[in-house]
Amino acid sequence: MKVAIIGAGALGLYYGAMLQRSGVDVRFLLRRDYQAIAEGGLTVTSTAGDFHLPDVQGFRTSAEIGDVDLVIVGLKTFANAHLVEMLRPLMTGETAVLTLQNGLGNEELLAEAFGAERVLGGVAFLCSNRGAPGTVHHLGQGPIRLGEFAGGPSDRARTIAEMFIRAQVQCEAVDDLVKARWEKLVWNIPFNGLCALTGKPTDALLGHPATRRQVIELMTEVVAGANAQHLSRPIDGEPFIARMIELTEGMGPYRPSMMIDRLEGRPLELEAIYGIPLHQAALRGRSMPRVELLHALLELGEAR
Repeated sequence: MKVAIIGAGALGLYYGAMLQRSGVDVRFLLRRDYQAIAEGGLTVTSTAGDFHLPDVQGFRTSAEIGDVDLVIVGLKTFANAHLVEMLRPLMTGETAVLTLQNGLGNEELLAEAFGAERVLGGVAFLCSNRGAPGTVHHLGQGPIRLGEFAGGPSDRARTIAEMFIRAQVQCEAVDDLVKARWEKLVWNIPFNGLCALTGKPTDALLGHPATRRQVIELMTEVVAGANAQHLSRPIDGEPFIARMIELTEGMGPYRPSMMIDRLEGRPLELEAIYGIPLHQAALRGRSMPRVELLHALLELGEAR
């Protein structure tokens, strides 16, 4: 399978490197890292063992990449205004696209441009950060959970999941992509927002009783918003939240992507992680006032 990685940040570089190491033909669309990777390859430092890829297929434009079977999108959602234009040269023949972006609305954007039958989505429980150009730091991971935008089981989703598994990346194909998206929002909404606002990592929030309570209250609101979406099965709130807290405690002083973006002066993924979920919950008659307040405070920081 020939795979293009669009959005070669911490997620795209790590997953692309793992796939290439397993023998997959991977082509990266590179910006900041182009020169470093062209000259010295791609280095991954990882809790599972460091490795280096001396020869990496890197390109400056998607038009140079050539025909591929699958496009994996790891682009930050604040750049989605350019996503369709970036992907158009790659979407030839039977090319499929898998978006591993955060939040909601990404599959809909791609389906409108290229047809729902080409689109898959997924959520990645990955702890990784970019280092110096040409380097990505892998800190830990849970599984990728991916599925068809149209819903239901598919051989294609299972084939892609098996490709990741052969690359030593945990992955499972799911029948209900909407549920998987909302399950990740249960984590993303409180930790991305609160860490970005406070400048504190996840362990600091959980170690302080008052902020720990706020994390749990936010998660409870998101679970209620999710369960209003007519999922195949509801999210079992208290046990699921307990697992999310336990998982996060195991990460140590983790800095979520939105916290890093705020510290480094980049835009935040507010529409996908907050705006659209708030809208989707409201359409089902479910308000999320704590999430709305968090969204407003984050927007205020962006305006400044």
